[in-house]
Amino acid sequence: MKTDFPTNSPADLATANSLPSKSLAKLVWTMVSPYKKWLLIIFLAMLIETCMSLATPWPLKIIIDNVIGHHKLPGWLVWMDAVFPGENRIQFAAVAAISMIAMAAIGSLASYLDNYFTESVAQYVSNDLRRRIYHHLQRLSLEYYDTHQTGKLLSTITTDVSTIQDFASSTLMNIIVDSLTIVGMLGLMFFLNAGFTLVAIGVTPFLLLFVARFKKVMKKATHEVRRDQSNMLTVLQQGLESIRAVNAFGRQELEEDRLKKVSLETVGAALKARRVKSVLSPVITITVSVCTAIVLWQGAGLVLKGVMTVGSLTVFLWYMNKFFSPVQDLAKMTSTIAQATVALERIQAILDTEIIVSEKPDAEDPGRLNGNITFDHVSFAYNPESPVLQDVNLQINCGQRIGICGPTGCGKSTIVSLIARFYDPTAGRVLIDGKDITDFSLDGLRSQIGFVLQDTVLFYGSVEENIAYGRPDASRDEIIEAAKLANAHEFISRMPHGYDTLVGERGMTLSGGQRQRIGIARAVVRNSPILVLDEPTASLDVEAEKIVMEALEQLMEGRTVITIAHRLTTISDCDKIVVLHEGCIVEEGTHEELMVRGGVYAELYIMQSIAKHSLHKIIS
Repeated sequence: MKTDFPTNSPADLATANSLPSKSLAKLVWTMVSPYKKWLLIIFLAMLIETCMSLATPWPLKIIIDNVIGHHKLPGWLVWMDAVFPGENRIQFAAVAAISMIAMAAIGSLASYLDNYFTESVAQYVSNDLRRRIYHHLQRLSLEYYDTHQTGKLLSTITTDVSTIQDFASSTLMNIIVDSLTIVGMLGLMFFLNAGFTLVAIGVTPFLLLFVARFKKVMKKATHEVRRDQSNMLTVLQQGLESIRAVNAFGRQELEEDRLKKVSLETVGAALKARRVKSVLSPVITITVSVCTAIVLWQGAGLVLKGVMTVGSLTVFLWYMNKFFSPVQDLAKMTSTIAQATVALERIQAILDTEIIVSEKPDAEDPGRLNGNITFDHVSFAYNPESPVLQDVNLQINCGQRIGICGPTGCGKSTIVSLIARFYDPTAGRVLIDGKDITDFSLDGLRSQIGFVLQDTVLFYGSVEENIAYGRPDASRDEIIEAAKLANAHEFISRMPHGYDTLVGERGMTLSGGQRQRIGIARAVVRNSPILVLDEPTASLDVEAEKIVMEALEQLMEGRTVITIAHRLTTISDCDKIVVLHEGCIVEEGTHEELMVRGGVYAELYIMQSIAKHSLHKIIS
């Protein structure tokens, strides 16, 4: 069976994320509302399935009481006497038997439709939920990732979403069917014998109270299981991502011990949850047995007195067993409900995180910027007690090449992050072409900035796809021209499939110099007026650095360039060098001016020159 299901578009997901998720119910409704038509089909199928289930014992009652026992037919079946007179009651039995088959067939068809559409909706809802979480995560400030472990986020996107999918596709359906069954059975049981029904109803509140208490304990245990599972995923992720360093330092046993520790914690939490869950079943089973015994004992007396027929007692016992069966199922589902609730809460925690770098409702695309950048009394701190930048005033003119240097932790990379609005200043403003960058749309602003980082990140895919990552609509000719400008075309052409060659995860199949040249080609294709170079040659050898620097010279032509450097020789020819110290600008000027001044820059430059000379002397 193939059915076209609606799906949430990216625009729908963005709209959903703009709404505050103040309750789990609202979150659930937001995700299932596109599938209302299919939910109606599911509900109708469940209703038919329940009706067929409730009707199942009645043919048996008719055969026991009206065929074998020769009791009078109930009022709603008296018309059958004309069709099947007394001597042909065996035919009546055949009709009752056939009706059982018909009810089973109708119930089975309804069950099939119920299961098919429920599973389909669950799959699409989980797909929408994954996309919604990922959509939200993509738009959070980098500050969020400074304080949250990637492994735990992956656990939410995978494990927690799968838990909700399983709940929606099976448990939720069973809850609805069981609830409908309980209501229907209570009505029929009252019809058969009100007194016996009160016995069943009498113990139900105590069971519900027990289940409510049980649910709180189970939810706490489930939280512990989910926490330990997230920790285990974090350890696995870090160990596999750092596999080269692990092997280089021979620390395999250390990583295995870390996994052993968190894995045993996960086992302990899971066993604790299982112990709590195991208490429920015996309590329910004993309660059901006591109620059934009472009805069987009292019912036998009523049958002997002729007050109740054997068929009615049989049907009532069948209903009582079935009545407690969904009650027992609902109780057993407590652990599943607790798991789904915890999963929803963890998802809710992500979706309720405010997008710290927000976009104004009237934010506009800046178009092509000139590249005049102004820092106006800018301060920034990840936390108030440790300021990173303090009252920074800086003017970068269009087409100017600026070098930023200073000791580690002085705020060099933070300045660049503020220009691209990865973070917002805690005080002051950043302006481009005289306009506050908060007036620009985030996508529009960042499209005007090109990056060449110390370690270019390549994605699993072709060389062409990696070069065009910042501008997917680039043509093959534009990509090739960019590669030529980046001195990358030659080595790409020698690869097995040229620009269609697949690069390994994080580009590990390429050398550092090759990755950097692809990163430069990526920046060339983007053709942004502002270019940020963050230690682009720091990890390269002398030969690779020379090739990369030649490519960078071509890339920097006609752009506003901001270069972050530890090696001061890489910025000595900049139009202006800015020296940071403890979050403040302590010096500005050209290389020559700063060397004559004899301040912090001159001291750092001389120290690096001495260290370089000493190293060459040792090597020679």
